[in-house]
Amino acid sequence: MSQVKKVTMPLTDEVVSTLKAGDQVALSGVIYTARDKAHKKFVDMLNAGEELPVDLNGQLIYYAGPTPAKPGQAIGSVGPTTSSRMDAFAPVLMDKVGLKGMLGKGPRDKGVVDAMLRNNCVYMVAIGGTGAAISHSVKEAEVIAYPEYQSEAVRRLVVEDLPCIVAIDSEGNNLFEQGIAQYKQD
Repeated sequence: MSQVKKVTMPLTDEVVSTLKAGDQVALSGVIYTARDKAHKKFVDMLNAGEELPVDLNGQLIYYAGPTPAKPGQAIGSVGPTTSSRMDAFAPVLMDKVGLKGMLGKGPRDKGVVDAMLRNNCVYMVAIGGTGAAISHSVKEAEVIAYPEYQSEAVRRLVVEDLPCIVAIDSEGNNLFEQGIAQYKQD
């Protein structure tokens, strides 16, 4: 079993380059949540020449819409959502504002992978259905933009050892493709 790589945010080109498809990662530091509505709003703002409500340079967006926190918790269940819903928007965020990491679940399209290669970016996955367990890694949570989007509001999370796996690395190695190829060989 491979050793877990501890990664502290923000992401640098050097750190991203060391992360390889299949690596187990424990993320710590500040990350942001955003889903479809926020991504569309971000891209619309960028296309209009406006500044985003958060500086995403060197940052990671977690595709999640958490549930409300119970007393004594920083956040409720915070499992990953399907990443492909952000595929139309992710390349713009990598190209225009320096987004370095994404965390969600499921495969990504060719446009996203091409943008990752251009921008030395990494895509990680968390296991769906583990939102309650993942919530224990969140030490602080604050809505920083679009509170009207409720669970899809943009949140700033402070995380400690949030477990994830590198699914697509900055060289384009892709666990989703490797897994299919390996299955066909067996």
